[in-house]
Amino acid sequence: IAVPADFSSAAFFIVAATLVPGSELRLRAVGLNPRRTGLLLALRAMGADIREENQSQHGGESVADLVVRHAPLHGIEVPESIVPDMIDEFPALFVAAACAEGTTVVRGAAELRVKESDRIAVTAAALQALGARVRETPDGAVIDGGPLHGGTVDSHGDHRVAMSLAIAAQRASGEVRIGDCANVATSFPGFDALARSAGFG
Repeated sequence: IAVPADFSSAAFFIVAATLVPGSELRLRAVGLNPRRTGLLLALRAMGADIREENQSQHGGESVADLVVRHAPLHGIEVPESIVPDMIDEFPALFVAAACAEGTTVVRGAAELRVKESDRIAVTAAALQALGARVRETPDGAVIDGGPLHGGTVDSHGDHRVAMSLAIAAQRASGEVRIGDCANVATSFPGFDALARSAGFG
């Protein structure tokens, strides 16, 4: 049985490669079920350079290598129609928006309030601690892009927030310490080693 690579896990590396100057990363045989890949649509709308190569079908699922190169991003209003297809990837999208030029607006994502943490509040607070301008709304956020600085942040035990903050650390001007991140092992036990091998500092 051929099992495609998990898109939600790939998402952190897609965003990191997009944001870090000089990056080029190939992610092999990633599952591209359209109900899981709203983040691709959002990032491409923001200006990301993400190519699909070696497309195939495994077990009825679309699969492809994703080739991601650094590209400057600009803010967008995220279409509410794709929100359900990227609900687990919003912490990573918030980081991308915080590093983009201009303003990104997220609406229709109230479900984020009741995930492993209140992902809107936790991600917003962490990014604010790193210098980002993030304003929470009941069902999303308004994020103004700009430079990030170092600091100490808390993931509140949310594995996706912790991994997203590791991306933010790659763009911060100083050291970032991420607390309460043991739960990364919930979904991605090899994240730290793989991230370091891909160039995370």
